[in-house]
Parts: sequence; C-alpha cells; structure tokens
Amino acid sequence: MAADRDLGVAFVRAWAGPGPAGLSGWEATAATGVRGLRLLGETGAFRSFLFTESHPTAFAVLERNLAGRAGGRAVLADGRAPPPEAPFDYVDVDPFGSPIPFVRAALDAVRPGGVVALTATDMVVLAGAQPVATFRRYGARPVRGRLGPESGLRILLAYVAREARASGRSIRPLLAYVRDHHVRAYVEVSADLGVPDPVGTIDPATWDGPPVGEPGPFGPLWLGPLLDPAAVARTEVPPGAERPEEVARFLDRLRGEAGVPRPFYYEPNVIAGRLGLRAPPSLASFLAALIDRGYRAVRTHARPEGIRTDAPRAVVEAVARELDGPGQSQNARVRA
Repeated sequence: MAADRDLGVAFVRAWAGPGPAGLSGWEATAATGVRGLRLLGETGAFRSFLFTESHPTAFAVLERNLAGRAGGRAVLADGRAPPPEAPFDYVDVDPFGSPIPFVRAALDAVRPGGVVALTATDMVVLAGAQPVATFRRYGARPVRGRLGPESGLRILLAYVAREARASGRSIRPLLAYVRDHHVRAYVEVSADLGVPDPVGTIDPATWDGPPVGEPGPFGPLWLGPLLDPAAVARTEVPPGAERPEEVARFLDRLRGEAGVPRPFYYEPNVIAGRLGLRAPPSLASFLAALIDRGYRAVRTHARPEGIRTDAPRAVVEAVARELDGPGQSQNARVRA
C-alpha cells in the first residue's frame, strides 16, 4: 500500500495548497496509524490530527507510533460515531473490507467544503463476484466481469451520495480510482443540494457505451466524473514518496482520463472477440483512429489495455473493423 499512501500525501498537498498548517483531520479506522502519520508528517497541512482505533492491541501500537508527534492524538474509540472534536476538514476511512459502517459518521464529522477519503477492499462483493451480497450491502446490482472493478467504485460512490443526501449534503469526487485489490475515493462534501447527483442505472438495451452484459438494469451507479481535472492537475509526486516512478505513471494516466469523464472502457482484445476479428487492434492505432474522427480517447488507469472514449459504441466497433486489415503489422502491435 506504499504507493497508495504516496497518492494520499500527494492529494492532500494539492488540495490543501501552500501555507501554514491549519487543517484538522480524523482517521476513523487508524489501526497502527501508518496512513494518518504520513499525512500528518509529510503534507504540512494539519494543525491537529485525531487517530481513533477500537482494537486494544492495534491501539497500543498506535500510541507508541504517535509518541512525540506534534499535532497527533490517539483515542481508543469506535470510528462508527463522530468524535466530540468534530467537525474536521479532512476525514479518512481506510478499513479492512467495506467502509459502509463508517460512512455516515464520516459524512457527519466533516465540515462543508471538507473532504472524506474512503477505501473499500471488499472487491469480491463490489466487483460482482457475489451479486447477492452486493445488493444486500450496497443496494445495487453490479456490472460483472472485466468492468467489475470500476462498477464497484461507481457503486460505492452512489452509496455515499445517497448517504450524504440523507444527511442534507452532497458529494463531488475529486480523485476516485481503481487500484490493485481496492478502490479509493476522495470526495468533497458540500451543503449544496441544488444539483441532482449523477446517479442512475444502466439498461443494456439503451446503453451506448462499452457492453455491460445482460440482463439489466445495473446499478445504481455514480455515472458522473470520477476525477476533477483541476484537482488532478495540481496533484504531483510528493517529496519522500516511497514509489515515485509508479505514482508518477499513475498520475499521468489519471490526468489524461480527467478529460474524458465517461463511464467504463473498451479493451481491444474484448472487442476483437465480440466482433470476430482476426486480431485485436493495437492500442496506439485504436487511439489514433478515434482521435482522428474527432473523439476523445485515452488509456485508462483501470485496465492495462483499456481505452476510455466518448465515441459511441457503433463508432468504436467500426474503427475496430477498419483496423482489422493488412495495414497493421505485427510489429506495430508489439510496439503498442
């Protein structure tokens, strides 16, 4: 998780901006405090940071880790209830498994304009391998298969949006992504309820994006942007990053995707299989052909071979068929 914590430091540095430490933070599920300690020590953003942990053994380690750390305070407490020190500017929920038990407390504990960061590692449920559990836990029907991880992220955001509305608030994702065995989202929480949330379902019969399977509908899903272009543009590899090159590559991919805020992605090999093509088009030629036709198209962070585009499915499939010819050499595929 070192690179993911690097990303957390990078986000907070960009979000807080330069200036003296003045923010308040709360890590609701602190465990031994690794994530929160890095935020407190490496961002320069926090005047105070509360760490709560309910497991006595983990709490004992947390106390030792916090010894001598200015601004940090550990409390043996349950993160499912806002602490007396609320409200906070920043709340972090990084549990083992689902964040659902902590979502309402996190939303209630952050001040308007603040950020709640959430991690979910229950990907077997979120990505659709256990659809009954997905509905029971998140109230949603997942898209399964290769699109499952992004579907899980969008299910989580839709759930958080509903919980926020129940508390008289709304959310806006600033940075939300799929990574390895988990999803992570940094959402701005607002008291503005004037604009409806971009939450809805996908009906395969009318959906014009990447195929999501049958039968539908799927969701509720967050169908709006996962990334705020300005926030992503400001986010840079922080000094002292544990995995600077990995984080730099990931941020570069996110910056590209921020300009194409469309749900889900295509993969050349999947398209080739569906259409019965002789071979998948190369990523480079596929991207270039879509861009030449006036559409936005970038590689996605969610899958190594994935392409996110605003082109209708009919155009994507037509481009794939056109590229399935002698003009694309095997060397071009290898280079791509």
